[in-house]
Amino acid sequence: MSRRGSRGVLAVLLVLGGFVFGGGPGGGSVAVAADGGATHKPRFVVSERQFERMFPERNSFFTYEGLVAATRAYPEFARTGGKALREREAAAFLANVSHETGGLFYVVAQNKDTYPIFCDETQPYGCPAGHDAYYGRGAIMLSWNFNYKAAGDALGIDLLNDPWLVERDPEVAWMTALWYWNTQSGPGTMSGHEAMVKGAGFGETIRSLNGTAECDGGNPRQMRHRVDLYVEFSEALHVRPGRHLTC
Repeated sequence: MSRRGSRGVLAVLLVLGGFVFGGGPGGGSVAVAADGGATHKPRFVVSERQFERMFPERNSFFTYEGLVAATRAYPEFARTGGKALREREAAAFLANVSHETGGLFYVVAQNKDTYPIFCDETQPYGCPAGHDAYYGRGAIMLSWNFNYKAAGDALGIDLLNDPWLVERDPEVAWMTALWYWNTQSGPGTMSGHEAMVKGAGFGETIRSLNGTAECDGGNPRQMRHRVDLYVEFSEALHVRPGRHLTC
């Protein structure tokens, strides 16, 4: 993960856009309108069975339930447009997640020698958790003190002072990944969500994550690995991957 541009465990009820979302039967979410009427939100486009097939050797920390719960904070994620577009976005997000974590195997970055690198001392709030505390964690390996600060502010949790929450709480691990995917452009010009729903294609999601470190000839092998995973996950969801796969 390159230098990157936050809600802990979601409350039982989450107010979003005039609706109150709570757990429905069998894990589905129910939206209750202000007038008391209820309308069922669509299930996540990737089923638990499909998720298990995509990540057969995943670390048990990365739960499907945590992922589905985390999506409630970003209701447009994989729920924008028609069925094929929703499936492509989910495949794109999960392909990048798989690449970053070795198939959801690694919860934290493995090279401890690099941990002190991710403290940007020029930030006014510094690195209160320690200079070596802001290494990559979670489903998109969130790193750098300024990203922990921004993600924490957006999600309503203090990740600047407790970045370890991302490796302790599966829902937070997914939530920080969705925060980046839906709101941050990183080295690119748009977020991963925007790249998929606006038709820029999977290649632009790679650029938003790692920019020229992988794109424009930076590391064709790593870029190709992401693309191969995206094509594989698209096939698992029975959807065509679309155009503009590389960057």
